[in-house]
Amino acid sequence: MTDDDLVAKYAAEAKQSLDQEAQKRIEESVDPIYEAKLRARSIFDMIESDDLVPALLARLGSVRAALDGHGGGIKVESHVVLTVQNESTLDFVLDLTGACLSCGAAPGTLDGIKADLEADDEISNIRFSSALLDTFDELGREFILAHGNVEFV
Repeated sequence: MTDDDLVAKYAAEAKQSLDQEAQKRIEESVDPIYEAKLRARSIFDMIESDDLVPALLARLGSVRAALDGHGGGIKVESHVVLTVQNESTLDFVLDLTGACLSCGAAPGTLDGIKADLEADDEISNIRFSSALLDTFDELGREFILAHGNVEFV
């Protein structure tokens, strides 16, 4: 086994451990029946309802534990329905709320939110409000733009 193989093995084990701990924390703070109902419903059916943000949160993986555990959340700034070859998907512009604003972990949080939500067949694109950038100092803004792997509009 090479050093790279060993590093990859430990990284995979650490990720699995973190994911298990995140799932445990999420399960402690949510109603699993309500969450399952939200995941089972079409996002299109909830666009104009109070269930939209909870439905988006229900579709998040381990990044949800960070949001919930640190007093943060997401807010839908806007959405657009995109239709290509008779198939509709959603393009969302999101913002962070609560303690997530200006957090040093925000680049990872944004990337996790984007990856988890875009894994849903009904969501084609997740972007973030450029107003979010104003909550960071200059260094934080430069860092998130360089390493955030997300788009701001």
